Amino acid sequence: MTDPVAPQTSHSPAGGVPSPCISICRTDPDTGWCQGCHRTLQEIAAWSTMTDEQRMDVWMLLPGRRARVHNE
Repeated sequence: MTDPVAPQTSHSPAGGVPSPCISICRTDPDTGWCQGCHRTLQEIAAWSTMTDEQRMDVWMLLPGRRARVHNE
């Protein structure tokens, strides 16, 4: 069974935590999150300098954001 929180994209540096980017790069005006990956602009900008732990912290936020967007 696939873990819904686990990174599921191929945008990954060797051995690192992959980006949640799915190449749908538009900002939702209501939430300020990317409509594709549900990250904030600050999270997207900082991604390349984040530690793997920080990246996983962001990944942990994404299911809740997706649920919020799709249940509104």
